[in-house]
Amino acid sequence: MIPSEFHLSQNYPDPFSERTTIKFCVPCTSRVRVDIVNTETGFVRRLDDEEKEAGTFEIELDACGMSDGRYLCVFQAGDFTATKRMTLKRRS
Repeated sequence: MIPSEFHLSQNYPDPFSERTTIKFCVPCTSRVRVDIVNTETGFVRRLDDEEKEAGTFEIELDACGMSDGRYLCVFQAGDFTATKRMTLKRRS
């Protein structure tokens, strides 16, 4: 089923300790960029930057090399932008 609108879902699980899944929808062919940004220090990593056909997509974020803390997932497709907060909290 083709989605009717652009959408960024909350990552799952959240908070996460090692890996988390990010899901987004694209209703028409669009250039898509997904960035992870640390709320304190800025840009961390680009997870996707390519043209996508209409559909629903999932990306897995591996937190290797990332510090505990709050992050933003920034999704851009065409003129649409959405942001979700994420929390990395490793088990002690």
